[in-house]
Amino acid sequence: MTTPSSTGTAPARFLLLGDSHAGPIARAATAAGLPFAGGPVGSGRDFNVGFFDIRHDDLVFRDAAVQERHRGFLAELGVAGIGQLTVPLVSTFGLSAHFFATTENWRIYRSTDGTFAPGFLAGGLFDGIVRAMARDALAFYRHVLDRGLRVLAVLPPQRVPGMSDPQVFAAAQETIRRALVALGVEIVDLRARTTDGTGRQRAAFCEPDDPIHGNLAFGRLIVADLLARGL
Repeated sequence: MTTPSSTGTAPARFLLLGDSHAGPIARAATAAGLPFAGGPVGSGRDFNVGFFDIRHDDLVFRDAAVQERHRGFLAELGVAGIGQLTVPLVSTFGLSAHFFATTENWRIYRSTDGTFAPGFLAGGLFDGIVRAMARDALAFYRHVLDRGLRVLAVLPPQRVPGMSDPQVFAAAQETIRRALVALGVEIVDLRARTTDGTGRQRAAFCEPDDPIHGNLAFGRLIVADLLARGL
């Protein structure tokens, strides 16, 4: 299935830049006839560390294909650089928490019984490790905020694949959420509407036969939230 990267001929309401979790947002916006530019440009693992540079005060993605798509989106919006945007930026970069939560990465921090020390997942060491894992995602948000953009980040579906630890997923997501809030990013958080009593994504909002992604219904809730925020 292909994911739309823009829709409509009316002026775009926002620029969407993200990983695969941006796909349901793009599909839902297209289905609703909501004009936007952008879409998913790669895998979540590619947008945490070392994925962009700043040249002449402009943001340049290191991956040539991503940069080409990024420049195309900006051309649709009639601007030469991301700092010239006059519409909000919606992004999912840095929020694929299941990569941070890969079980093997945290083995050395567990006790012999397989548990973490009390308070570890809420402590400074864990917080610092996760922020280091996502350091350039956070730098991306800082850069665009410093240019005066309105920036919204969308929390991912609450789905944890088998390779990842659910406790670490939740704690890492909270670390990134807090970091983004401190920077001034608006957080689109639909957990109260899309999760069950265990905090996991309800089946009605999951992509079938897929361990991590949300479906079109999830994307529609995100789009409705964006509209409610005035986008």
